[in-house]
Amino acid sequence: MKPEDAAISDRDRPPLGYFEGREHRFPIRVFYEDTDFSGVVYYANYLRFLERARSSFFRLAGIGHAELLERDPPLAFVIRKINLDYRSSARIDDVLSVVTTYDSFKGARLLVSQRIERAGQVILTADSEAACIDLTGRPRRAPKEMVEKLRPYLK
Repeated sequence: MKPEDAAISDRDRPPLGYFEGREHRFPIRVFYEDTDFSGVVYYANYLRFLERARSSFFRLAGIGHAELLERDPPLAFVIRKINLDYRSSARIDDVLSVVTTYDSFKGARLLVSQRIERAGQVILTADSEAACIDLTGRPRRAPKEMVEKLRPYLK
């Protein structure tokens, strides 16, 4: 078997973070590749950090994006809108925590609140609306079993 054909074991997967009540906390270390020439995190990379945390929340709650794509019809989530408030810059080697709460499901819409903290200080807040869609791009009500898995974390 070639190395690229080998399955990744669970111990080799990146950590998914953890829950504290309704909140999901996802740790991120700022690497050189995340920064601009001055060692400050490039503004668009915060969107990547937020996405990783939202996806990790789903996975830890028992919802896999791959399983959504295997449904009939295949489903996915897209960000419909997002509002960011940058309060302070993160720098190379900082240890950040992305805190995510899934606030509510309304049909195909999922409302999400997030913040990025460094040593307990909030450096960014984000409010977003995700939409469950089929592969034609049409909104679809989220599957009941998915809503049930998220229910303990909703407001």
